[in-house]
Amino acid sequence: MTFTLPELPYAYDALGPYMSKETLEFHHDKHHKAYVDTGNKLLEGTDLAGKSVEEIVKASYNTNQALFNNAGQHYNHLHFWNWMKPNGGGQPPAELAKKIDEDLGGYEKFKADFIQAGIGQFGSGWAWLAVKDGKLAILKTPNGENPLVHRATPILGVDVWEHSYYIDYRNRRPDYLKAFIENLVNWEYVEKLYGEAKA
Repeated sequence: MTFTLPELPYAYDALGPYMSKETLEFHHDKHHKAYVDTGNKLLEGTDLAGKSVEEIVKASYNTNQALFNNAGQHYNHLHFWNWMKPNGGGQPPAELAKKIDEDLGGYEKFKADFIQAGIGQFGSGWAWLAVKDGKLAILKTPNGENPLVHRATPILGVDVWEHSYYIDYRNRRPDYLKAFIENLVNWEYVEKLYGEAKA
């Protein structure tokens, strides 16, 4: 299975004013496309060709850094586009909200800790809400790394590479993270991944 660049699940201008058409055009059409194209070249002739994206990510971690970088970012972005929607944000669905209360001290604390994870990720990387050992956890990872390689399943992630926010927010990463969690998160998709992770 070669990597394929997915269509965005909404129009390029659908996430305004929190994420601009220009940001999505650069981020999806240039950056994500580059991970797909480079990843496919690096996959050619390896015993990982034909495996799922998740299998490639796990198998290339600490064994084939170049492939891991591109496979990891492809996996991350496949979900990232779906983790957002027009008129998103707000409170999580009831079952997930209950789990956030139990494991993370409530929605407001989760929101603050998630934003802080994104702010605190030095350089490029991601902040995550993941399921690990049956519990919700907030994680952060550098570059294209994700919770899959730390025995956890990501159910929400936010990209804190500069290309994901610099056009709209310049160096104001905290403002971008606040806008993401309050106005863009597609909680239905998070809920779907949570259901799969705990199954």
